[in-house]
Amino acid sequence: MVNVPELFGSNVFNDDVMRDKLPKPIYKALKKTIHDGETLDDSVANAVAHAMKEWAIEKGCTHYTHWFQPLTGVTAEKHDSFITPDGDGKVIMTFSGKELIKGEPDASSFPSGGIRATFEARGYTAWDPTSPAFAKDGTLYIPTAFLSYTGEVLDKKTPLLRSMERISKEAVRILHLLGKTDVNRVVTTVGPEQEYFLIDKEMYNKRPDLIFTGRTLFGAKAPKGQELDDHYFGSIKTRVSQFMAELDKELWSYGIYAKTEHNEVAPSQHEVAPIFTTSNVAVDNNELLMEILKKTAEKFDLVCLLHEKPFAGVNGSGKHNNWSISTNTGENLLKPGKNPSENVQFLIFLAAIVKAVDDYQDLLRFSVASAGNDHRLGANEAPPAILSVFLGDDLGAVVDSIEIGEEHESEGKKSMDLGVEVLPTVRKDTTDRNRTSPFAFTGNRFEFRMVGSAANIASANIIINTTVAEELKEFADRLETVKDVKSAAKRLVVRTFKKHDRIIFNGDNYSDEWVKEAEERGLYNLKSVPDAVRHYLDEKNIELFTKNDVFTKEEMTARYEVELENYAKLINIEALTMLDMAKKDIIPAVTAYIKTLTDTALAKQSLSPDIPTSLERDLVTDLSQQLVCFSDKIKELENNLIKANEYADDIQAYADYYRNTIFADMQALRAIGDNMETQTSSEFWPYPSYGEMLFGV
Repeated sequence: MVNVPELFGSNVFNDDVMRDKLPKPIYKALKKTIHDGETLDDSVANAVAHAMKEWAIEKGCTHYTHWFQPLTGVTAEKHDSFITPDGDGKVIMTFSGKELIKGEPDASSFPSGGIRATFEARGYTAWDPTSPAFAKDGTLYIPTAFLSYTGEVLDKKTPLLRSMERISKEAVRILHLLGKTDVNRVVTTVGPEQEYFLIDKEMYNKRPDLIFTGRTLFGAKAPKGQELDDHYFGSIKTRVSQFMAELDKELWSYGIYAKTEHNEVAPSQHEVAPIFTTSNVAVDNNELLMEILKKTAEKFDLVCLLHEKPFAGVNGSGKHNNWSISTNTGENLLKPGKNPSENVQFLIFLAAIVKAVDDYQDLLRFSVASAGNDHRLGANEAPPAILSVFLGDDLGAVVDSIEIGEEHESEGKKSMDLGVEVLPTVRKDTTDRNRTSPFAFTGNRFEFRMVGSAANIASANIIINTTVAEELKEFADRLETVKDVKSAAKRLVVRTFKKHDRIIFNGDNYSDEWVKEAEERGLYNLKSVPDAVRHYLDEKNIELFTKNDVFTKEEMTARYEVELENYAKLINIEALTMLDMAKKDIIPAVTAYIKTLTDTALAKQSLSPDIPTSLERDLVTDLSQQLVCFSDKIKELENNLIKANEYADDIQAYADYYRNTIFADMQALRAIGDNMETQTSSEFWPYPSYGEMLFGV
């Protein structure tokens, strides 16, 4: 029996531990740093470091690490022990405030987009006191920012913290103008729903493509996929249920609010969803969650796949980023209230968000751009690559009435008669969920559904926070010049909705009609990483980030370079893996099968010329012709990979080439390989099939 309240946060240096371990003045000073952003005094840092060390040693830790999030897309850590020589050939366990506040990992090999040369190795990590430290695997993990020797930001945490400060400042300005002078801080919160696949480890180990790239580069569709929708919310298999139970215990011990778990649409696909927490902590928790998912799977001889599209032909995995904004007094600013049409505060924040999505569609698309996510966005699954905002029937009607100047009475929640006396009364919500929408209002938050399952959610939340902060600043600047703020705010809301109405769409985002309509509305449809990244350094975007002190122009340029370089590298790795599989495994396997068919036909003929051999001959002819085409496509891909070097001096052209030429070559090669799989005996085919992997757990 698991005692959840006792287990929860047991591996975290959380508020309860700090209150218990720290002297009261030190505890209060640290809390002021966390909540008010005040600079931490050295004496406070020393006291906190000592308490952290003592607590960590009690947890069995011998080392500490500054845990940070470089531009690789995964976390990084360097472990140092607590030991210090005592002068008598022995050691003592020490940890100073200086060691807590600042670390110095080698920065030379992390992506920097040209900010740092390889020989310039020094980089710094700086303690983030707003995200709690935790003990894991004998090490004290300290969440930190990461920057270069010359001060440029090389991570995802620092700009996220900056964006949170910006939106807080501008939101507080708006609230003070509306009479909420007791509010002194606003926080954004996130609840990321994490989707993932589980497959048998033995099968995974037989797939070089999964090992090297995270997705299957070859693989014919199984006879059954997700057509019957029977896996979605279906009964959880025993082995998976045991995995989920262990996963919950691990997550709860690290203070991660794992709340919901279920089967997803595709076979072997699942989801875990946490309760909301502040954006910074939510990002750290999600990075830790992805690591725990993988490690927990190993305990059950499973492998957790976080790639956005590990299997062609079935739904890929996303990470729905549920974003909201609340005050330090506990008020959710995205709660419409009983009569949203009269709730000026709600409408001003809603208008700012709608305007932000419209003005910065390109940035929001950039924030979720990755080679893996390209397989989802713009494909036949949620959501498309086109940004739009879903408001639902009731709120949509409110906005429509505001635009035309009419009164709208919200219907509120109604009771639904289920026609069965023993069933309880069910209250109908004022809005439905639109699972096809990229940016959907879902009651008291917006669900940004474009984020990929393997992504660091900091990128998306940096963009959301900064763009909304910019729109709130524009609103506040206007409202500060008028006497009647509420009347002016209402007029501002009307103008904003009228001007940005094109971004609101409450229909089916999957439909071909919407793609045409979106183009007519002037909305972006950026289907790939090179398309999305191309707009990142547009003048309006540079101005947005630099004026809000989230990025410098140099830091933006670095991220532009890193995104395109990573994309080209990933496609290159996939192409090389594909070639390796095709030449070393698939061609020999099909050739061996052709020989067996030929030998069978010859054996039949030797017995009697009357025995029909047309089946073997036809199959041999067909497979032989396909092998020739397959070999030609291999040579074409190899030659085009060599030609890629011609574009290396222009990173945008380089990425475009990999998208338009190499990726197309890979698709052509795969089509032939997958067709040969359907015609080759399973005894000869060198890899586990889709059916075995998707239904083998």
